[in-house]
Amino acid sequence: MATPAAPAASAPPERRHGWWIFGIWLVLSVAADLLIWFAWYPHMPPGVMSSSASHQRFDIAFMALLAAPVVIFIWTYFGYAIVTWRHRAGDEEDGPPIHGNIRVQATWIVATAVIVLGLFAFGTVELIAPAGAGAGEGPAPIWKPNGTTVNATSWSPGAKNTLVVQVIGQEWWFTYRYPQFGGMESTRLYLPQGTPVEFHVTSLDVIHSFWAYLLGVKADANPQVDNVAYTTPKHLGGFIVRCSELCGLWHGAMFNSGKVVTPSAFQSWANSVRAREQGNGTLAALPPYALTYDPTVIPQLGKDLVKVAGITGANGYYYPGQQAGTPGNPVSP
Repeated sequence: MATPAAPAASAPPERRHGWWIFGIWLVLSVAADLLIWFAWYPHMPPGVMSSSASHQRFDIAFMALLAAPVVIFIWTYFGYAIVTWRHRAGDEEDGPPIHGNIRVQATWIVATAVIVLGLFAFGTVELIAPAGAGAGEGPAPIWKPNGTTVNATSWSPGAKNTLVVQVIGQEWWFTYRYPQFGGMESTRLYLPQGTPVEFHVTSLDVIHSFWAYLLGVKADANPQVDNVAYTTPKHLGGFIVRCSELCGLWHGAMFNSGKVVTPSAFQSWANSVRAREQGNGTLAALPPYALTYDPTVIPQLGKDLVKVAGITGANGYYYPGQQAGTPGNPVSP
């Protein structure tokens, strides 16, 4: 009697590569996003000194949370493919011919559309909500921060009135005018805590760029142009203002300091500077406050600043040595 043939051994089930890749990607993505949010986000620049700075920090963190899973998916797929589908000795077979997959194509189209439209909505909201549309791109923002009003002639602590500060770039220094305090001018940028600030940025000579890094404010200072930017200082402390546009020989030395103080301290400081400039004649000599200035007033502005702060500059600026009949001394301030 013939012996029955043994049943053929069944082939091992094919590994579901898609689920393996998804599982590895999910674990790594969750770990990366947790590290970004809890370990990196609290220390991200530019910090939380102002409303614009904190929103910029949140934007960076949010974009990092979205980008990390995308990058990790590419790395995961690449690594999985190298380990699983690498060439092995003696394997001369070709892979199965694939002529399209409706599910994959539809998923790809839907996912990319959702990401792009979502980022568009997110960017629009973040542009409007923290600081209107004013981020130093022009003189007439379409949107302004909600709940702020501007009294062009006065400001007082506790009021919801926006503080107006004009930033004037010139080789190689920034000065700041306060129209609500008689148009007085300072070489230091003082701001009151918790008060909305409206910057008007311009230049007297060449193109500069006003960059208060810790405030999250950056705006080009162009001659005959008024660029508007908004922020609200949230925390007390000092910060540095730099020029971030190559503007001449001493561009690298074009920086000065600023400080966020309490509203009462700010008013005391502003009133004292105004009184001092009224007393020494500087305020009367300055041109009337305007959003831009005629370059012919630059020598007069330079003379006044030499009297008040002892700084020097170039391109129409005033050098004390020239007035005395000796060669000028255009040194870095």
